[in-house]
Amino acid sequence: MQYGYFDDLNREYVITRPDTPAPWANYLGSPAYGAILSNNAGGYSFVKSGANGRILRYRFNADDKPGRYVYLRDRSSGDYWSVSWQPVAKPLSQFHSECRHGTGYSVISSEYSGIRAEVLYYVPLGQTYEVWKVCVENKSGEKRDLSAVGFAELTNANNYEQDGVNLQYSQFISRTYIKHGQMILQTINENCMLSENCGLKDESNGLQRFFALAGAPVTSYCGDRDVFLGAYHSYSNPEAIERGSCGNEDCYNGNPCGALQTDFTLAPGESCEFCFLLGAHTEEEAKKILDAYTSEPSRPNREVDELKRFWGEKLSGLMVHTPDKKFDSMVNIWNAYQCFITFTWSRAASFIYCGLRDGFGYRDEVQDLEGIIHLDPEMALGKLRMMISGQVSNGAGLPLIPYDYRPGHVKLPGDPGYNYDSYRGDDALWLFPAVWKYICETGKTEFLDEIIPFADKGEATVYEHLKRAISFSQTHSGSHGLPAGLYADWNDCLRLGEQGESVFIAFQLYLAMDILKKIAVMRHDKETEEQMTSDAAKLKKSIFENCWQGDRFIRGIRADGVKVGSAGDPEADFWLNPQSWAVISGCADSEQGKTVLENVENRLLTEYGAALFEPPYREHGFDGARMLLFNASTKENAGIFSQTQGWLILAEALLGRGDAAYRCYRACNPAEMNEKAEIRRIEPYVHGQSTEGIHSPHFGRAHVHWLTGTASTVMVGCVEGILGLRPTPDGIVISPSVPSDWKEFTMRKVFRGKVLNITVRNPDGAQGGKTEIVLNGTNLHSDFISADLLQSENEVVVTMVK
Repeated sequence: MQYGYFDDLNREYVITRPDTPAPWANYLGSPAYGAILSNNAGGYSFVKSGANGRILRYRFNADDKPGRYVYLRDRSSGDYWSVSWQPVAKPLSQFHSECRHGTGYSVISSEYSGIRAEVLYYVPLGQTYEVWKVCVENKSGEKRDLSAVGFAELTNANNYEQDGVNLQYSQFISRTYIKHGQMILQTINENCMLSENCGLKDESNGLQRFFALAGAPVTSYCGDRDVFLGAYHSYSNPEAIERGSCGNEDCYNGNPCGALQTDFTLAPGESCEFCFLLGAHTEEEAKKILDAYTSEPSRPNREVDELKRFWGEKLSGLMVHTPDKKFDSMVNIWNAYQCFITFTWSRAASFIYCGLRDGFGYRDEVQDLEGIIHLDPEMALGKLRMMISGQVSNGAGLPLIPYDYRPGHVKLPGDPGYNYDSYRGDDALWLFPAVWKYICETGKTEFLDEIIPFADKGEATVYEHLKRAISFSQTHSGSHGLPAGLYADWNDCLRLGEQGESVFIAFQLYLAMDILKKIAVMRHDKETEEQMTSDAAKLKKSIFENCWQGDRFIRGIRADGVKVGSAGDPEADFWLNPQSWAVISGCADSEQGKTVLENVENRLLTEYGAALFEPPYREHGFDGARMLLFNASTKENAGIFSQTQGWLILAEALLGRGDAAYRCYRACNPAEMNEKAEIRRIEPYVHGQSTEGIHSPHFGRAHVHWLTGTASTVMVGCVEGILGLRPTPDGIVISPSVPSDWKEFTMRKVFRGKVLNITVRNPDGAQGGKTEIVLNGTNLHSDFISADLLQSENEVVVTMVK
């Protein structure tokens, strides 16, 4: 079943049926002020933290309520509805609705009873408040007397748990006022703000929030949610809307809200516009914001144009036109946009994540930034610096980087008062592909000499940071010389401990050694080059002696010597990640890679992606197999864990198996599910964290939308794998690995400030392998373009040779 379509020209996804299987969301704003909005106007807003800066209430795992509602009422008939289908939910046979999610804004429009209405929601670029621009048009043949009411349910406490649970406190700390005739002002712990000698200021939220109306007169208002809704009423039938007046009541204790009503009359064909404004600002600041929109009615148009230009520039670094329009929609717009959103918000706030984790997960952030390096390497650099500074002087990554992080002022695993995970085996190793991608995309090898502090003490060059990451893995190893899994490797449900060894991390380490060796060669550091050559050879020898079984690499070795993922195991005998990473790392040769990936296709690949392993754990788990907590074919227990799909796509592409890479991509591409949205349920324009596998009665149902490492891994799989765009410190390799029926496609790539207009020709139906490049009319007889050959604008013809 289809609920919407991709509008690539406007960079929008258009939802034409409001009764989507789940709330389909968009992100507005920035970490300074964030907002999440569903296609039915559900969602919440917050300042800096989804859990500790909450402004609007939202009830998780419920019915996508409350939200940012605009009610309309016909004053003559008493009939009323909401601009969004919910919460009033008029019959869809009479109520026509559309939601356009764009880059940094959303538009919800509807037509009912001869009235067309539209609400444009956005957070102005660089600002810390939100705007709801409302337009109401009379399309009936008669004069209409109408009322519009904007409604937002406010929190009493910044911390959403305190607001919803600690009611003996939170219900008695806030109140509202009507100010300047156009604005509801909420104050929290007002007495502490007013009293000069209050000793409780540190315990006080000390906040003010506002909800204002610009461009139309307020005819009534309400600051008390319970008065607005009425006893035994809900958001679908508020008493204030039924009676036609908000009642002019303030809130004093209880549950605050912002509800502002304006009445107007429209002749046939006439329309009117006005704006609701919401934020956490003092009365003085809010008045300035209100005045700005009152004095400049066209301001929202200018601000949304600015948002569109901003995101247009962000996404313009790579544009592709291939025979697959769904591939284009994702790579050009939605996968790229999701990479930026995930990079910005990490795992902080969604309809699944409520924001309680007070910091950035180490591996999450370093993986996420890989998804935007090809589009905005300097934006990625700021986060990369922070994550390098989150490395402990022993070489490990600090598992969680607090939002208020200051190097040298953090507790480490094992310190008194530390209350998060202990060291994980993989964290710091993610720095290697991230640092390498940055210096290759930019050519700025001097970054390796930049001095960055450690999380606990001291400082060192980026080059030294990388060396210590390898040292940590080598000094935390098991009896076979393979790196220990520690608290967890990438799979948080696989606990191999101090002596158990992770084959996944072994391949990560092998790749890290290869990257460090390349860097050492660039720096003429012969000692490190030789050391990495020797160490990598020893590691590879141990991997093949202990972990290679002819048709697979095992997943790990437990502390008691029992192998995980071994042929003949009654459960979980074949795992995905060791196979894909054997290829990505370069440890497996092409024949071994082909063998294991064909096994993956036969054993793990489904129509919705490849399972993490097969069969699921049920009766034969062990103490470190925490995936037993999940149902079979769910999440880490043999579910289709979506982040791993990007690695599989990349691995297939690196072997030149374009048809296989593309099959794997299509299986996990959300856009491929646009016509089967009732199966997938979450948004068809963004990746999710996981999909239920073949042992689930809901095979194909996806979970945990938007904020997931899947965005970056699939993007890398597409850009470096299928499209074959692989920068190096000296230039760029272009070596696509595409389906054999792609005879020609084009790309526009911005590389180090130069534009590459690339035409790829595939006359013989090659899947990958050898290519020849003609640059500005000169045949290079290679798949490599040296950076010093590039002009400001370049015409590149790539011919794939079968």
